[in-house]
Amino acid sequence: MPTPDTGIKAALESGASRLAAAGVPTPEVDAALLLAHVLGLGRGELAAKSVAGAAVDAVARTAYDAALDRRAAREPLQHITGVAHFRHLTLAVGPGVFVPRPETELLAQLAIDALLAVPDPRPIGVDLGTGSGAIAIAMAREVPHARVVAVERSADAMGWAQQNARTSGATNLELVHGDLRDGLPELDGRVHVVASNPPYIPLGAIPRDPEVHHYDPALALYGGDDGLDLVRALAVTAARLLVPGGLLGIEHGESQATGVQDILATDHWRAIATHRDLTTRPRVTTALRA
Repeated sequence: MPTPDTGIKAALESGASRLAAAGVPTPEVDAALLLAHVLGLGRGELAAKSVAGAAVDAVARTAYDAALDRRAAREPLQHITGVAHFRHLTLAVGPGVFVPRPETELLAQLAIDALLAVPDPRPIGVDLGTGSGAIAIAMAREVPHARVVAVERSADAMGWAQQNARTSGATNLELVHGDLRDGLPELDGRVHVVASNPPYIPLGAIPRDPEVHHYDPALALYGGDDGLDLVRALAVTAARLLVPGGLLGIEHGESQATGVQDILATDHWRAIATHRDLTTRPRVTTALRA
């Protein structure tokens, strides 16, 4: 039998206490995920072993302490475990790529629903600024009859996207190393769905979370003086790529919905609508190509 201070329950409690003292927003969750990672267990398995009074051996405890030190220094949890979860996907992430957020699943869902509604037997979806590949891989996996093309400017992020594309098993996904401003001329007027989670933080704003401003790449965060430079570029590129009636979906900050709508208020677009995420924040704006 383990002594009280060597069991999983004690490790979780002490780990959560350390992370809470460091200001980590979800200390209990992060402590559990780190211990599960070190032990090679799922969350359910970890909980079951904790109830059963299982011990944490010295080697695992040393690795857990090291992981806690990194998280207490506000290194992203996903960098420590090496993975981020997005919809049904487990994606490899690390330095040089933006860690996908749960709120972006709304944009992915809207893009997937739009692709599924296209009567064409081989609809085309494009993800501009794919980063880790999260949105594009979700589209490719969940709409297997579609052709999905993902564009990424950063060489570092492209490496992560390529790795995730390989492990996803999606054979209907193409990755293009290029700029969303002028890419894919061969698809002009042929695309049914364009999705993008562009950098949208204004240059003068500093993200409040250390995990963001110290670890997420600046190229994926900042979008000019008002944060909307890449949204303006997207409106032009998507208008060129989409078929009439094709959908454009753009993720943005909660205070930027009106600004994004104003950018799209041209003859190129109709049916402009903003959608709220699970926290009720305005998160994604869509429009149809006129």
